[in-house]
Amino acid sequence: MTNTYTAIGVMSGTSLDGIDLACCTFVENNGWSYKLIATEFIPYSLSWKARLSSVENSTALDLALTDIDFGLYIAELCVGFIQKNKLNPELIASHGHTIFHQPEKKLTTQIGNGAAIAASTKIPVVCDFRTADVLNGGQGAPLVPVGDHYLFSEYDFCLNIGGFANISFVKNNNRIAFDICGANIVLNKLCETIGFEFDNDGKIARENKIDLNLLNELNNLEFYQENGPKSLGKEWIIEEVLPILESSTISTEQKIATYTEHIAFQISRTLLENDIPNSKLLITGGGAFNAFLLQRIEKLSGVKPEPASKEIIAFKEAIVFAFLGVLRWRGEINCLKSVTGANKDVSGGCIYLP
Repeated sequence: MTNTYTAIGVMSGTSLDGIDLACCTFVENNGWSYKLIATEFIPYSLSWKARLSSVENSTALDLALTDIDFGLYIAELCVGFIQKNKLNPELIASHGHTIFHQPEKKLTTQIGNGAAIAASTKIPVVCDFRTADVLNGGQGAPLVPVGDHYLFSEYDFCLNIGGFANISFVKNNNRIAFDICGANIVLNKLCETIGFEFDNDGKIARENKIDLNLLNELNNLEFYQENGPKSLGKEWIIEEVLPILESSTISTEQKIATYTEHIAFQISRTLLENDIPNSKLLITGGGAFNAFLLQRIEKLSGVKPEPASKEIIAFKEAIVFAFLGVLRWRGEINCLKSVTGANKDVSGGCIYLP
């Protein structure tokens, strides 16, 4: 028996560049396959960037209102996406935007109210994918490895470089995954202080010198000595990484070069520690378009990334969240304890019917 589902995945990453939309058809027939129908990237306006980046320090009322307003904004984008591409999705799966992620306190908060999306689009919505795992003792992250397992199994390593860098692979017959380090969330913040949104192709990093003292201090952070499962949030960047960068007296351009090398070093260390001979590496996310960063990863690790389409590189997370929504709709596991450290596999996500 063949089961077919059409779903839209909505992804807002911690780097605050914008929202990814991906519509896919998923087919279950002794295994899963998918077809990508349409994609779109919508950059954040300055006002949304400011609001999302500061809401964690606002009042409870402001947070609640932002949750609703952001849900209505996502709905507006989905309606435009559907109309423009003449789509007929059965459900929308929205990751939301992470405001708090402190799994040690059993807390993870993604805003973008699912009921608001469902009411405005008149389409069922799956959202809040992380909470069930966190309340079962897990990290609530990464979630994408389920998609890696079912949709991208031809790769030995699936590496995503977005706001954070995370990796997924099979070890001892178990799919494992974890966050590696902060990535674009830090680089973009540094670039903004000198008038750039991001380091295009790694040009700034390529043209400036690395500061070894700063590099060593970053590489000695306690998180890198911990074994997985482990995940990172914006709080860790604010408390652990930014103070190190701010205390350094070198130029911002050198900080960008040094932090780029730090990302490359931590990713390469992870690849080498989990060496798979003749491994196939898929790199996705905004960082996959940073040519200099990719060159450094290949140089340090000896692993050459596999070629992939621009759509897969840019929209893989949105594709996978659409898939996670389908699994939740079916009441099937979409979050693995082997990845998150939870006490059981869960089918995570809240379902809102229009």
